[in-house]
Amino acid sequence: MSGRILVASHEGIYVIKFVGDVRVTLCVAVEGFLDRMFRDQNFQSVLVDLSETQGIDSTSLGLLAKLSIQTVKRFGYLPTLISTSPDITRILLSMGFEDVFNIVTTPLRSAEQLGELPISTNLDEGVVRSKVIEAHQLLMNMNENNRLIFKDLVKDLQAEADADSRITRMTKRA
Repeated sequence: MSGRILVASHEGIYVIKFVGDVRVTLCVAVEGFLDRMFRDQNFQSVLVDLSETQGIDSTSLGLLAKLSIQTVKRFGYLPTLISTSPDITRILLSMGFEDVFNIVTTPLRSAEQLGELPISTNLDEGVVRSKVIEAHQLLMNMNENNRLIFKDLVKDLQAEADADSRITRMTKRA
């Protein structure tokens, strides 16, 4: 099952629901939504619902970490995350998410008012790579265990980005 992101807001209260298999290709759209959400002068709270999430990659987890960090920094409270799947909850706990979210295991009662977030299929590889790097750096900063898990991946992705940047500069000069 491919992933989808459903969103809703009412008077500054936001709900973001990850459905299916949530992967890096959805992250650019989610990040754009988060930027708009945090610019909302009426923002009061955000709830993330993973009750229908079947799979979630580390880039998506990093984006959730970013959401929490921004919420704490700007508004001074931990956001709430719903996880009803023992497998997803186990992933969250193994990454230290209980430190950056209030994790609830009871599902929402009604989600009829959620609308699907449009996802772009024309993603620039450099933009996606930078989002992946940023997400994994955020995960690394959550705790020492995450730092050990993701440090080599971030190092390799950064080396790739640096190499692509050098090639682009050389091509422009030629």
